[in-house]
Amino acid sequence: MAAVNPRKPTEPRGKTLSIHVVTWNVASAAPPLDLSDLLQLNKDNLNLDIYVIGLQEMNCGILSLLSDTAFEDPWSSFFMDVLSPLSFVKVSSVRMQGLLLLFFAKHQHLPFVQILSTKSTPTGLFGYWGNKGGVTICLKLYGYYVSIINCHLPPHMANNDQRLEHFDWILEMQNFEGQDIPNILEHDLILWFGDMNFRIDDFGLHFVRESIKNQCYSDLWEKDQLSIAKRHDPLLREFQEGPLLFPPTYKFDKNSNNYDTSEKKRKPAWTDRILWRLKRQPQANPHTQRLPAPHFCLSLRSYVSHMMYCISDHKPVTSTFDLELKPLVSAPLITLIPERLWTMENDMLISYSLTPDFLSSPWDWIGLYKVGLRHINDYVSYVWVRDNQVSFSDGLSQVYFNTSNIPETEDQFLLCYYSNSLHSVVGISKPFKIQPGSFLAEDPLGEAQPHI
Repeated sequence: MAAVNPRKPTEPRGKTLSIHVVTWNVASAAPPLDLSDLLQLNKDNLNLDIYVIGLQEMNCGILSLLSDTAFEDPWSSFFMDVLSPLSFVKVSSVRMQGLLLLFFAKHQHLPFVQILSTKSTPTGLFGYWGNKGGVTICLKLYGYYVSIINCHLPPHMANNDQRLEHFDWILEMQNFEGQDIPNILEHDLILWFGDMNFRIDDFGLHFVRESIKNQCYSDLWEKDQLSIAKRHDPLLREFQEGPLLFPPTYKFDKNSNNYDTSEKKRKPAWTDRILWRLKRQPQANPHTQRLPAPHFCLSLRSYVSHMMYCISDHKPVTSTFDLELKPLVSAPLITLIPERLWTMENDMLISYSLTPDFLSSPWDWIGLYKVGLRHINDYVSYVWVRDNQVSFSDGLSQVYFNTSNIPETEDQFLLCYYSNSLHSVVGISKPFKIQPGSFLAEDPLGEAQPHI
């Protein structure tokens, strides 16, 4: 059973993906002018592949919600403005009132990210109101199941039992009945973060503030409600967290780095947390030899707060991870091949090949994008695959693409094949240029010739 695989040289090579996770309770504030530190844009050799961004307490007044329904909300627009020039594409998002979860990936990863489900789980007002609860994106990343949860749990020192109940309820509600998706506890990775609102028990305000001032956090860790709960709850204990080597992130006076000076003088706490859980591996039986599990390993590179941001009474928290994996899916379902030179004057031919197990749909389409696209609907033009197909043979298909409505530009373009049944991009071309109309010149015989 454990014999050496003779095809080992052709197996997919291991891959390392760098993932940056952000959680921030923004207290209804608008985005600040500069988020370079939050997004680690000031680090030269970081080479990130994925951004996962969770916000809590976004402005969710009636007018704001109506505007955000018709247009992109200001935070999503800001992140796309900053990240799209760096080749990051907003792959998925889900919002529930003040909770927002965004997933960005470098465009070369798009064919290997399949969005399976997005879900909102309200826990406010007897489970009907979305001011508290969680939002989830469930996806497959290079063939592995990943669930991402952004949550906002109940506040106040005395509500710790309620926080833990809501944590359990959000987890329990991540079922995927009627879909071919395993239970969330069978997913290869769960990233869970947000304003969890856990507080520091027992110690008084003065002791906590003096401990923070002297950077003596160890006593405070012992009385952190989440740390205490993990000692008693086996399932919660499976969720790992980096060391809390930064000051408590709540509660600050807005526009300052001073802890709460109001009459309430709330005690500082690590309310904003980032947790993760890897799938449990079966217990090894000493009498049974089994094949090793596919390589899938997550390591924490950093876990920090960002004190420079003062628009909220919370400080944002970020984690950067390295995810090492051996891809279960190493080739895209669709390979796109733009034929010959593209010009503005002609309908252009696109060839593409598909894997034998790919099931196309009448609603599949191919989009033409400028490099630096913000999201999957940010196309310049598109064609329905079935309506514009001109030939099909031995896994190779061809479709015509009308270029008459494409503006002349020196920008580079990409083609993406979108699968309606999989709700995901399943193929992407290499970048290319479309030559302007002046590229072709009439020869004396009236035939179009390349202009050298």
